[in-house]
Amino acid sequence: MTPRIKRLLDYTFDRRQDALRRDADWAPLLARFVAEGTPDGARARIGLQEMLRAEGENPVFLNGERIALTRTVRQIPELHTKEEMDARRAAGTAFGEKGVVFNLTADFGPAIRDGLDARLAQMRDRLARARAEGDAEGVEFLENAILSVEAVLGFVECYRAAAEARGLDDIAETLGRVPRFGARTFREALQSLRVLHYAMWCEGEYHCGLGRIDQYLLPYYEADLAAGRLDRDGALELLEEFFVACNRDSDLYVGVQQGDNGQSVMLGGLTRDGAPAFNDLSRLCLEACGELKLVDPKINLRVDRNTPVEIYRLGTQLTAKGLGFPQYANDDVVIPALERWGYAPEDARDYTVAACWEFVIPGCGLDIDNIDAVSFPGALDAALRAVARSAASYEEVEAAFLAEIQRRADALVEKYRHVEILPGPFVSAISAGCIERARDLSRGAKYNNFGIHGTGISVAVDSLASVRELVFEKKMVTLPELVSLLDTDFADRPDVLAAAKAAPKMGNADPRADEIAKRVVAFWGHAFDGRRNDRGGVFRPGTGTAMYYVWHAREIPASPDGRLSGHPFPANWAPSLDVPVKGPVSVVRSFTEPDLGPVCNGGPLTIEIHDSAFVMPDGVDKVAELVRFFVLRGGHQLQINAIDRATLLDAQAHPENHRHLIVRVWGWSGYFVELDKEFQDQIIRRVELAAP
Repeated sequence: MTPRIKRLLDYTFDRRQDALRRDADWAPLLARFVAEGTPDGARARIGLQEMLRAEGENPVFLNGERIALTRTVRQIPELHTKEEMDARRAAGTAFGEKGVVFNLTADFGPAIRDGLDARLAQMRDRLARARAEGDAEGVEFLENAILSVEAVLGFVECYRAAAEARGLDDIAETLGRVPRFGARTFREALQSLRVLHYAMWCEGEYHCGLGRIDQYLLPYYEADLAAGRLDRDGALELLEEFFVACNRDSDLYVGVQQGDNGQSVMLGGLTRDGAPAFNDLSRLCLEACGELKLVDPKINLRVDRNTPVEIYRLGTQLTAKGLGFPQYANDDVVIPALERWGYAPEDARDYTVAACWEFVIPGCGLDIDNIDAVSFPGALDAALRAVARSAASYEEVEAAFLAEIQRRADALVEKYRHVEILPGPFVSAISAGCIERARDLSRGAKYNNFGIHGTGISVAVDSLASVRELVFEKKMVTLPELVSLLDTDFADRPDVLAAAKAAPKMGNADPRADEIAKRVVAFWGHAFDGRRNDRGGVFRPGTGTAMYYVWHAREIPASPDGRLSGHPFPANWAPSLDVPVKGPVSVVRSFTEPDLGPVCNGGPLTIEIHDSAFVMPDGVDKVAELVRFFVLRGGHQLQINAIDRATLLDAQAHPENHRHLIVRVWGWSGYFVELDKEFQDQIIRRVELAAP
């Protein structure tokens, strides 16, 4: 790391940029929208114009930086009142989260290559045709999109002029080129990407992934090296500066917790035509993250059965640094799964992650990958109460549980019968197909699928195994008695609680639990077969949880596996927090027993490894082989935390001493001391039973 990057890193990590920020009162703008009945598309365009106008009033240039843009306005404009949104919902419209475009990766590569002037020319030509055809909706969209792109270029011109006035000629020259015109150099490409990504957040999009940067930035990197404009060390320095910039404004981005901002990148995998895609820029990205040790961007690494062990080692070196990434995605499972859901082969090979781990195609995917979730323990609790007095066999209990899963899946199909997304004219201008169709991205893209999480699958599987053993095999308790005990946290029956905890569990390669998991996952994978949403997309079930693993756990009492009321579920596809697993190999064996292709919406196996695993010289090699073992076993996604319980407890007590401590939460990495205590406690519980 050069001294220049170290200065920018320290400045950003210490949040000295906070002193540059100011609050904005957008209430009058919102009141105007309501009073005038401003259409949604115009609101998005005007909001972006006003935000960028405010940002352009005071351009900021940090000492020594070469890639500019620092956010100075804390709030982006609110475009709709709560009353307006509530009225739409009451009228039968459903929205995903905030209702805006989110959890996507724009078509950054072509936008960087061609420049926004080329997009303006294309939109103006298309606008003339829309007017001639009498296409009122197309005219409205294109007019808003043109004005939005012009606002971005106007904002960049403010920065360029300010740079020139301050004698920052190299920055002024770069901003005079991009993003108006196509990038020619690696630096210009990074600056263009910074502008495009920054503008998306200002428009109101969130969880805006950066996609496959080692693919679309590669031509500029290679051209600079070939021309002698840049050497590898110089490229690393520029890349590190861009990565530092990703962290400068991230605390202002939308998320359930600090760090949950969706700034993910995908490295490696295959090209669109099926060739190996890992390259020297992929390697450079891993090196940059290893030196900086920041939470953004979150690194995802695509691998398959043919991936060289060296690449697993490179990824594991980041894990050893305690970053909680890379998160691995197995092309051998993911690509066929996407093809079964209707994705074209070349698009399936081009997949990235939307934000945390939900798979999406950059530029042409408007999948709402986390539109809702099914609580598996909640479904089991309801099923047990329904059949407590009638079930004469374990098979009847399991059948009732699966029927309840199906009922809940069907209810979600009905709940999201009509889904709307609010317009995003600027992001539409840099997404594939919108200009040609003369339609905002919110109206649909090439892929418009909905993803449904499956929360607490291991808790439900373990509970079923416990019911089978305690009620029907050992006859230790009747089913009505067991249900009653759940409401009292097993009060007065410590023997039943102990037996429940000792019953077969996922994570220990115990076929008595794993065979149940195979049936449950197989059922879940086909629960939405034949169902389509009103955008023409399918429903993609997954093993992820997002934040539901905390929320859903609050809704039910104790569960038959010995989990007590109030105890959270595991995050994603992972052993229950109450299970003392034999070790990571047994966890991998259990959680790769089911066929994970049908549940490939995303949802990684999350493993905690004691950080002492990396003390020995061969520690990295052993963990790399564990990852490879997971891939060869048919796992779909994997993330590994290398942390120590004592360190986490000390960080809770003395956060000022652990500002740099990074942990993997549910699909993203964040600073432990910035998390709410509820999430901190869940992570501590996850590592309590991790094998050293």
